[in-house]
Amino acid sequence: MPAESKLEASSARPPSAPLTERQEARRRRILHASAQLASRGGFDAVQMREVAESSQVALGTLYRYFPSKVHLLVATMQDQLEHMHGTLRKKPPAGDTAAERVAETLMRAFRALQREPHLADAMVRALTFADRSVSPEVDQVSRQTTAIILDAVGLEHPSAEQLSAVRVIEHTWHSALITWLSGRASIAQVKIDIETVCRLIDLTEPGAAGPGAAR
Repeated sequence: MPAESKLEASSARPPSAPLTERQEARRRRILHASAQLASRGGFDAVQMREVAESSQVALGTLYRYFPSKVHLLVATMQDQLEHMHGTLRKKPPAGDTAAERVAETLMRAFRALQREPHLADAMVRALTFADRSVSPEVDQVSRQTTAIILDAVGLEHPSAEQLSAVRVIEHTWHSALITWLSGRASIAQVKIDIETVCRLIDLTEPGAAGPGAAR
């Protein structure tokens, strides 16, 4: 087994404790290096030794933060979404309905990923490969995506039905990314799918007509 694989297999997850300022700075360097390598060459270009060298941390230290490349790239996706969320908050969507605002928000996020196709592919592949050991990182991605959608809707206290609609929207957005990255869907088709699924959020608003209501 290669040395990297041995380290990966034997690394234990650190306890969930708040990071010190120095540790947070180190983590930021690692995520930046991961994104830079992925942007240049995709999933295969992100090698843990190169990430360690680029971020100026010891390889063993890198594995204490991220036990595998999949952990690292899923965390990179959460970090990218967090940056997108900050950008979106500075310029909120302008649609008249919740569905229009969510669709605009998700298409803006999609176009940001479109500008870095190698990075997008690496992050989505990692999310697809993630097993149960990556659950904390995957959950962070889901929470960040949910927060982006709820901000677009303008909901602070969503109902169970609204959260269910958000989950379906998230699943569709993720699926749209995969089909676009694999060349099986055009940007136009992605836009149609996103706009269609986002209508679910309008159906959960008080007083909205249900699917079986008369038209």
